[in-house]
Amino acid sequence: MQRKAYVSGVAALLAAVLAGCTGSSDSGGPSDNSNPGSAGKATQAAQPGRYATLPEPCGVVDPRTLDELLPGIGEMTDESKREKAYAGEATLTYDTDRKVGCRWKVESAEATDHLLIDFERVVSYDNAVSDDAQAGQLFATKRSEADLPEPVVTSTDSAPPSTEAATGPSSAPSSASPSSASPSSASSSSASPSGSPSAAPSDLQPRVLEELGDEAFLDDGLDSAGSTAQQRTVTVAFRTSNVIVTIEYAEQPMTVGAVPDSKEMQDRARKLASELADSLSG
Repeated sequence: MQRKAYVSGVAALLAAVLAGCTGSSDSGGPSDNSNPGSAGKATQAAQPGRYATLPEPCGVVDPRTLDELLPGIGEMTDESKREKAYAGEATLTYDTDRKVGCRWKVESAEATDHLLIDFERVVSYDNAVSDDAQAGQLFATKRSEADLPEPVVTSTDSAPPSTEAATGPSSAPSSASPSSASPSSASSSSASPSGSPSAAPSDLQPRVLEELGDEAFLDDGLDSAGSTAQQRTVTVAFRTSNVIVTIEYAEQPMTVGAVPDSKEMQDRARKLASELADSLSG
């Protein structure tokens, strides 16, 4: 009977020791909690961008859109030359997963048109910065380099003078003022189709674009090619998630002194940008 009691006592002692070890393991919880903390940091790593690949740039533009952008294609009678014109030429790239592009050049009886499309997929190598955020930073730099004018200057300043003229205290000056201003405004409106940068309406100035990708802007400039006709280049750039798309559309008339129409070129470039944005989101 004594031996049995001794064995029971030893068993109770072992149970107490085991319970103590278990308690010390529980009390070491804070050291274990550091692991969940580090795991939490891992789960907080920035997410990758939406796009892991890029489209084939020379095949992404609808032929009907190319007909509008490059009117000279319709004038081609040689079938093989026409097919080559539609096909475009891929730009040089060393990583088609990160950057691709295509260019077209077509001459017509009236002008030579150039089109360049560039796709760039941005990847962040910083776990704290997402691909989208990195692309946003690069796009902000691109927009800053475009040196766009302030968007509110022309739109807000043009409205008050007409209001004051309409509500002026003297009817004679107000009637004289519009008549004297009409020739200048008429010449301004007649000059804008010719693309005069000083007479361009505010809605044709370089500006930020709404409802195109996550963010977008348009640039428009004239370059003199020596003594020949002026070349107009319209650039539309937009970002969708971690992909930045840039369109450069240029036209140089064959006639010396002629200036490409700003509105027409901007409308064409914006239409192409919308089509590319839709193809990316599709």
